[in-house]
Amino acid sequence: MEALYATLDQGKIGIFESPTGTGKSLSLLCGSLTWLRDHEERRRQETARLLQEREREGCSGGQEEGREKETGGVSEEPDWVSVFIQKKAQRELVDKLKDEEMKRKRREERLEMIRHNAHLKYAMKRKSAEEGEAVKLMEISRVDQQVGCGEEPHDPEEEGLIVAEYESDEETTPKSRLCDVEGDDDDALEEEHITKIYYCSRTHSQLAQFVHEVQKSPFGSTVSLVTLGSRQNLCINPEVVRLGSVHLINDRCMELQKNKHDKHEKTLVEEGPKRRRGVAKATCPFSGYESLMKMRDEVLVKIRDIEQLLEHGRHTHTCPYYATRMAIPAAQLVVLPYQTLLHAGTRKACGIKLKDQIVIIDEAHNLTDTITAIHSTEITGAQLCRAHSQLSQYCERYRSRLKAKNLMYIKQILFVLEGLTRTLGGKVGQNPNNQKTQSGSELLTINDFLFKAQVDNINLFKVQRYFEKSFISRKLCGFVEKYESGGVRVHTPFADKENRRTEGLGRFLQTLQSQPTGPHGAADDRPIMASPMMQVESFLFALTNANADGRVLLQRQMCLSASSLKFLLLNPAVHFSQIVKECRAVIIAGGTMQPVSDFKEQLLLSAGATEDQITEFSCGHVIPSENILPIVLCAGPSGQELEFTFQTRDTPTMMEETGRVLSNLCNVVPGGVVCFFPSYDYENRILGYWENSGVLQRLAAKKKIFKEPKKASQVEQVLSEYSRCVQAGCGAGGVQTGALLFSVVGGKMSEGINFSDDLGRCIVMVGMPYPNIKSPELQEKITYLDAHMAHADGRSPGKALVDNLCMKAVNQSIGRAIRHRGDYACMVLCDRRYSRPATLQKLPEWIRTSTQTYASFGPAFASVRKFFQEKRQKQQI
Repeated sequence: MEALYATLDQGKIGIFESPTGTGKSLSLLCGSLTWLRDHEERRRQETARLLQEREREGCSGGQEEGREKETGGVSEEPDWVSVFIQKKAQRELVDKLKDEEMKRKRREERLEMIRHNAHLKYAMKRKSAEEGEAVKLMEISRVDQQVGCGEEPHDPEEEGLIVAEYESDEETTPKSRLCDVEGDDDDALEEEHITKIYYCSRTHSQLAQFVHEVQKSPFGSTVSLVTLGSRQNLCINPEVVRLGSVHLINDRCMELQKNKHDKHEKTLVEEGPKRRRGVAKATCPFSGYESLMKMRDEVLVKIRDIEQLLEHGRHTHTCPYYATRMAIPAAQLVVLPYQTLLHAGTRKACGIKLKDQIVIIDEAHNLTDTITAIHSTEITGAQLCRAHSQLSQYCERYRSRLKAKNLMYIKQILFVLEGLTRTLGGKVGQNPNNQKTQSGSELLTINDFLFKAQVDNINLFKVQRYFEKSFISRKLCGFVEKYESGGVRVHTPFADKENRRTEGLGRFLQTLQSQPTGPHGAADDRPIMASPMMQVESFLFALTNANADGRVLLQRQMCLSASSLKFLLLNPAVHFSQIVKECRAVIIAGGTMQPVSDFKEQLLLSAGATEDQITEFSCGHVIPSENILPIVLCAGPSGQELEFTFQTRDTPTMMEETGRVLSNLCNVVPGGVVCFFPSYDYENRILGYWENSGVLQRLAAKKKIFKEPKKASQVEQVLSEYSRCVQAGCGAGGVQTGALLFSVVGGKMSEGINFSDDLGRCIVMVGMPYPNIKSPELQEKITYLDAHMAHADGRSPGKALVDNLCMKAVNQSIGRAIRHRGDYACMVLCDRRYSRPATLQKLPEWIRTSTQTYASFGPAFASVRKFFQEKRQKQQI
């Protein structure tokens, strides 16, 4: 906590490592909130001091005037001139103080207006609507004239599907610039963000645990805390939640909010001369402005986690998602998933401002990989064809109602989609399932890919801005949803003809909707969105990265629908630099941060930080050193050297020796044993060999065997059965004592799962889980690092990356065992390569200092047996 306080006070970047069970979260909480309390107190004292100085300056001016009169001091100017100048200066000082006081009062009045005057925005909307009423009535009159003249009228239900008139920055009219100024005035009314701490973690369950720690801490009754979450986690509208997919939930929520704002315009249309009444658009009943403001204040008064926010929202009939976002400016502590903080677009949408704020990223061991994954994107050939077909249909239907600038940008997007499809060897306008392509993969720079797609003459930055300002992706999604069922009735004199056209359009869109979106065809269980244009949008945004910072991987399959384009981000620092530059201090914390070189070189230094800005802190575990037994095992019971290289690990000799090691350990280890394999493929091969050779039957006679499931939905069930088996001891008489769980490094049970106490008395690591060195993504990453990073100790940065990826995965897996101060466990690393000094150095310090290396199996087995005998005797005493 002292190191944390000093890092925050000096405005530095800290890398903090504290093992699970040592009170890491509570230490981060108390240290940071203590600094925040002291920081606010210092600011109050500084403000009071400045006010006193100003008061003294005002008084000293009058005293100096009187002193000069008493002493009859000689002055070059006449007395009346000196007096006039002094009085003028005094008046200016008084006027300045009054002006500052008036500004302060106006600011408070503005904030009060935003906080409590719910009619402010409504009044502005009414004013805008009244000014446009004449235009609306003229539009209605024009529609009636169209009907009388035999022209096709505009369906009011489709108004929301038409993109508004668009003007790019270069073509902004004076009127548009005036609107921008007015928008700036609205921004000036936004509530000022106080100094706060953004606390981020990986999952909502980890955030909930942190919130409970705050509730129990001394700050539980004094700090204002807000928990942020996605719409999927915080929405209480049953009609929206049932959609399931996070994309569909977001789209539906935004549509309901838009319908609420358009409600007044709808009323004007319905009350026109002809009373053309359409179907009323649904709005969200949980987002009333007054109720949101009330819940915002209640959120700031009492600390709640997501579940408690949901319960409170249902009770008050108010949306927790928007209420928590409105509470961000006044909150002292904002708790959120770090995916929300790491993506600039999401930060902006949530109203998160980082200027001079504190950011704490907990569970940050995979921070670099997370940033890379967030800003990498993939799109399939089927999605490209569907997006092109849907946008073509949209353009064809509304061509007469779209402005020239909109048509131009839509044509550009269609042209880009055609080019992207060509790179996969296909053509738009045809069923992607029927288009055969030549299999293979190709890795290109961004510029080379744009040349290959023949879209290098398109300004993607302008296209990106058009996507953002026109909301064309959402418009297209609504268009597809409207017509995918077919048979839409349009109220026109040409109803029969129109209905036939929309029925055909509906059937066409349905066929597009039914096409598979992934390599697994219809069996792919990922949710299919109404329109893939949002995925296209993300991919095009990714192509605006610098040429050196990313690559495009073309993966061609036998069928175009299964082929894909994948953007790979090589430099995550470019997206982390804004956080480093804007924040007052950044804390990167985790239970296992070794090796830290990745964070320093690939993320912090590349993002603009200096060596002087970075501080490191690592502490040991609270458990005594005799409670852990880390062993590097270099040979098996028969003397076979253990080295699980790609060439030797599949040999029968190595598989048999691994079975003997595990069988001997199961004889002396009580409770649960968790065995980690380097990959799913190797797990299947070795378990298949053991089943045929009888090794698996021998293991099953000693401990009941469990295997990590393939589906994430089955993990909880397997863990429950494994836990019950371990706790029950699986029968008396010594037939079976505990359970044996086979898992995979980097799998569903290697991170976030606690094998505490008897659930994980021994962790066995079979081999070293090096990543696939032949994958195009890793090869390109290695090439990039070797070209852009400095070589340390004569080692290639790319080679260091491979070693670090391996040891990060090992550290996460073996760290599953020790979860609290009274826990104990044995960790067996089965591979002689772990004994290398450079590899040992990458283990966490609290494990490394107790690690013992054994060249033969006998002494290692004796050490394990003695370890558990002593623990058993101690428990009996």
